[in-house]
Amino acid sequence: MEPILFLAHTEADGTLAKGALEALNAAIALGGPLTVGLVGAAVEPAARQIAGCGAARILAVEGEAFAQPRYATDAAAAEALCRAAGASLVLAPQTSRWARAIPGAAARLNGRADTHATAIAVADGAPAVTRWFYRQRMEALLTRSDRPWFVLLESGCAAAWSGAPGEASVERIEASAASRTTVSGVRAPQSGEQTIRPDAKLLFVAGAGWTKKQPDGAAHAGVAEQLILGFLRASQASLGGSKSLVDLSGEGQSVLTCMTHLNQIGQTGATPRHPKGLSTCCHGEEPHVVGWRFITERRAVNLDPNCGWARGKADVVYVADAFEVMRHVNRLLTR
Repeated sequence: MEPILFLAHTEADGTLAKGALEALNAAIALGGPLTVGLVGAAVEPAARQIAGCGAARILAVEGEAFAQPRYATDAAAAEALCRAAGASLVLAPQTSRWARAIPGAAARLNGRADTHATAIAVADGAPAVTRWFYRQRMEALLTRSDRPWFVLLESGCAAAWSGAPGEASVERIEASAASRTTVSGVRAPQSGEQTIRPDAKLLFVAGAGWTKKQPDGAAHAGVAEQLILGFLRASQASLGGSKSLVDLSGEGQSVLTCMTHLNQIGQTGATPRHPKGLSTCCHGEEPHVVGWRFITERRAVNLDPNCGWARGKADVVYVADAFEVMRHVNRLLTR
């Protein structure tokens, strides 16, 4: 197996995120000589965190100029680490930071880059990447002869590396810190209660039925929101929504204030990888179900026994009123 460079940027506290540890585990599984390349303001915490990964070398581009994500500095750091490592295969986590900078680094080295990979393995003695196409309806197995080959691995596609921390020897590499971009600060949007939890064991998805008229002839969006948020607090589940629900705000209808387009699951939304999923008041239309393809166990609550979920798209369908079901579930969870 050819030499491998695992490339990662550190988080604010200097350590590596779960997605980076997953990519590291995938790089180790390939079996080739491994070099680690770290980028950040201070890389010592990350180096100690993965000291036992078996890497022959740990290289680092370090400094305040590399603390914030910027194309110019990140591409320069990736290029410098690749030249120093001399690896022909570069594996990194699929983050917004690397997705922006890695293609430029590959172009500078006359290499190639593939993003959104869901798996990487050795086939016939050469690395092969699995990737989805056409709205995740087609899966392809890709190989390349061009080198260096940069591969960005999606999170949730491999187990995270979990070795013991220790002392590590780090080789500092010089990289250009020149940039026309100045980071003057961080402006974050106002945030309420956290509803998106990528590491949650359960994905709870709400459909537009929560905001429609109920048996008493009135809509109860406020009650629906309290039931949903109560369940999320008690179960620590992650919240998703159908496109029809997140689009209601543009139609002047009652909406759930905790629901945004960031929660959208489906063909034009996210494709999460939680072990279990529970859909409520959603009819299981095909574009929405596309986002569930990596959910291991699917269940749905719907008053319509002929909804899309009942046609082979869910493991279990409860024909019931979601309001009553969630009231009872919340009572059980808060005992």
